[in-house]
Amino acid sequence: MRVIGGRLGGRRLQAPRGSRTRPTSEMVREAIFSMLDDVGGAVVLDLFAGTGAMGIEALSRGARRAVFIERDPGAFSVLQANLSSLELGLEQALARRARVEAAMGAARRAGETYDLVFIDPPYRHAPEWGPVLGAALPDLLSPGARVVVESDPRSPLELPLPVERDRRHGHTLITIHRQP
Repeated sequence: MRVIGGRLGGRRLQAPRGSRTRPTSEMVREAIFSMLDDVGGAVVLDLFAGTGAMGIEALSRGARRAVFIERDPGAFSVLQANLSSLELGLEQALARRARVEAAMGAARRAGETYDLVFIDPPYRHAPEWGPVLGAALPDLLSPGARVVVESDPRSPLELPLPVERDRRHGHTLITIHRQP
């Protein structure tokens, strides 16, 4: 697995062993960033970050800062190793080991807002996350923010935000929402 585009393009990323973490494939990442176009200057929130591939890709393509949320200890260790090997310091990349709900609550209390949010939960639980994320996200989104959701087309994660675009790639449904 590697970073696809931008200043870190071609650099390798580690992935945890086993099937608990499902990194976004290079093909799907390329499709997402083609759909997004410019992410320059964006402040990014990468929920269910896993290896950090999505947030790292955004940083490589010009995002200003990324916050990564991952609760699994093995995936979190790999995420930290990826950020370290790419020499992404705390001013640019911050990894938080926490449950998504707790991390979003803390971000809301701290007054954090984001321009771009990546959401890629375990596919089998994706529909359950719709109401939770739909209630918490609006307070964290800057005006015009985009939210990128990856889910299974047979049981998608649905959010109460306007859909800007969607596209299916094999077993992955990519939906881009835009905050009004």
